[in-house]
Amino acid sequence: MVLHKKWPLAAALLLVTACAGKEEPSYLRTTFVMSTPAHVRIYGASPAEGKELAEAVFAEWKRIASEYAATEPFGYTAYVNQHAYREPVPVDEEFLGLLDQSMRYYAITGGAFDITFAPLWPIWKSAAASKKMPAKEDIEKALSNIGSAYVRVDRARKTVRFTRSVQINMGGLLRSYALLKGREVLRRLSPGHYPVELKIGGNILTYGKRDWTYEVPDPFHEGRSLGRLRFGEGLLLASSGREHFVQIEGRLYSHILDLKTGYPLPDFSNLLVYFPEGEKGDYIPSAVLAVMGKQKAFDRVSRVPRAAALWIDGSGTAELFLSEGSEVGWERNEGLIGKIKKALRS
Repeated sequence: MVLHKKWPLAAALLLVTACAGKEEPSYLRTTFVMSTPAHVRIYGASPAEGKELAEAVFAEWKRIASEYAATEPFGYTAYVNQHAYREPVPVDEEFLGLLDQSMRYYAITGGAFDITFAPLWPIWKSAAASKKMPAKEDIEKALSNIGSAYVRVDRARKTVRFTRSVQINMGGLLRSYALLKGREVLRRLSPGHYPVELKIGGNILTYGKRDWTYEVPDPFHEGRSLGRLRFGEGLLLASSGREHFVQIEGRLYSHILDLKTGYPLPDFSNLLVYFPEGEKGDYIPSAVLAVMGKQKAFDRVSRVPRAAALWIDGSGTAELFLSEGSEVGWERNEGLIGKIKKALRS
């Protein structure tokens, strides 16, 4: 489960010619996707070309959000949540694919990642507002009403049914999924013509050859950067940031909950994961990896050639992990190189 800061729904258009001498010219279009800031930045395109590409990507993101986000009242997820406990609900192939992903992540995390987290949401929302830890019995009661095992999928009939009155929310997958679908739009409309950066929240997808960088926010000092990652074309997913912490009884807690315990991840600030392709089956969202713990997350990343992961613990200490062949670079603002471990595929 992921606790998110609420953002107002809005959209804006911004044409950027870069700051003189600092960055090459680019076309930037911004919006909000699934209640979080998002943008499409296109390098080298004319305003007309940039607008066409950005609007096509935004249309695809809007489609995904309207059909599969749990907060959309007329989407697939909302309809399934309303009716699946009473009867099998027909769904499309795309919904089944997302559900299959969710169930796979539930299995590999031993239940720490679970899309039926709804009963815990109001408890931690209230705790964040009151700045008081929730009662242990309230957590235990909520956990007793959570479980992806209650979600039954009939692939032959393309239906979903609940054996208990649960609610599903696949928001932990949708941002990375939307980025990959955005890349499909770019491949169709601009196959390799312009370098493009797609960004939703702290997650980005880079398309085209360019020296890409990502400023990693300092989890404890707003507006400051801990350092930067350097990488090539691919998918970079982040699971946190200072704005996602909640303060309860004088302590900062991660916004990511371990669904096995019902409590925030201990000693954790952020996990950033880079996948050079991010095609179907060879990437895992950072929120899923985070609940597995550092060593298991690194082990999973080691199975993808040229991938990388940056784990930032509760004190702000960063550790970089590189899988075989990875060329990802990490530069701390102090000029120090983060600890590096290389993994060989077994």
